Amino acid sequence: MLVIVAPGQGAQSPGFLAPWLEDDVFASRLHWLSTVAGLDLAHHGTVSDAETIRDTRIAQPLLLATCLVATLELFPHPTDGFSHVGAVAGHSVGELAAAVGSRSITAEQAMVLVRERGNAMADAAAATPTGMTAVLGGERDDVLATLTRHGLVAANDNGPGQVVAAGTLEQLAALAADPPTKARLIPLPVAGAFHTEHMAPAVGHVAKLAMSVSTHDPRIPFISNRDGQVIHDGREVLRRIVGQISHPVRWDLCLDTMEDLGVTGILEMPPAGTLTGIAKRALKGVETFALKTPDQLDDARAFVAKHGEGSLIDVTPTWRMVVSPVKGTFHVDEEAASSDELAAGVRIGEVSSLRDRINVSATHGGQVMEWLVEDGDPVAPGQPLLRLHPMGAE
Repeated sequence: MLVIVAPGQGAQSPGFLAPWLEDDVFASRLHWLSTVAGLDLAHHGTVSDAETIRDTRIAQPLLLATCLVATLELFPHPTDGFSHVGAVAGHSVGELAAAVGSRSITAEQAMVLVRERGNAMADAAAATPTGMTAVLGGERDDVLATLTRHGLVAANDNGPGQVVAAGTLEQLAALAADPPTKARLIPLPVAGAFHTEHMAPAVGHVAKLAMSVSTHDPRIPFISNRDGQVIHDGREVLRRIVGQISHPVRWDLCLDTMEDLGVTGILEMPPAGTLTGIAKRALKGVETFALKTPDQLDDARAFVAKHGEGSLIDVTPTWRMVVSPVKGTFHVDEEAASSDELAAGVRIGEVSSLRDRINVSATHGGQVMEWLVEDGDPVAPGQPLLRLHPMGAE
């Protein structure tokens, strides 16, 4: 099982795009996305200094465009990914890259959204001096209690031994003076307290734009930052990406879902290293590949061939699948089980997990063709539960 992941803000470094731009095709594709974003991304990825690319308005489009174009280098025919990639996930702004990879939205739609997301988040960050600090090590309960004591938010919960604190600069200074026991603090090169209430003003603007974005249901299971659930409704993918601007990133729960899926290999798109580093600590025995430079592409393709088994979701234009969002036990809704046709949004049952009981609905509705599970069956994230035929289709 192969999972491809896209990094978030802070992964960028001066000059990281230089080796990639030696390829004329890569340069041409980046120029196209630069035009959509309204920025000279080639300049910022090769010449701009660390302080310049720290600017949210620049960092977010730069990271997204790099990931999108590098993905086309790895999979020259985009549909090739459907036969190799078991799931996709992105950290923070990386979720937009994951959404494109799952075919929920287009690259151009993602670039417009990331342009406006970056601008809106930068404006929100300018209202109050805020920032983020990585807290490495320490006992989890002590770390979270210390953040609460200083009025900080665990904006990124990245897994064992890595929590990112976010808040005002005064609150972060207080944390530096009174850190959790046995923890190491690293200030991050970001412009604000992302994924906290400080970003709330940005949500409304991006949400209004997202209303005009047409979506498709993912062709590859999409693992959400909000709670690690596998999402198989394109509109829900987009809604969650917008809402995540002011909500904490639960990358730890994304890792749990990858483990539930049976992941054997995780490939991180450039600028890579952060997420594979976390995975090495959290998912023992899982192989990782950090794609940083184009001279690694042949090895990356070999890694894909070794671990790739294809999407769990077998999709054709005339079928709809309802899939499980999490690992757990599926309980069928009796009314749905006795129906030959289901209206859009009808509840078909629930999945009970160790953490929660989650309702599952037939988002699009349709004629019931086949139940793929029975009441009480154990299910995995992204596992098909029900096959529907769209109403009115031949």
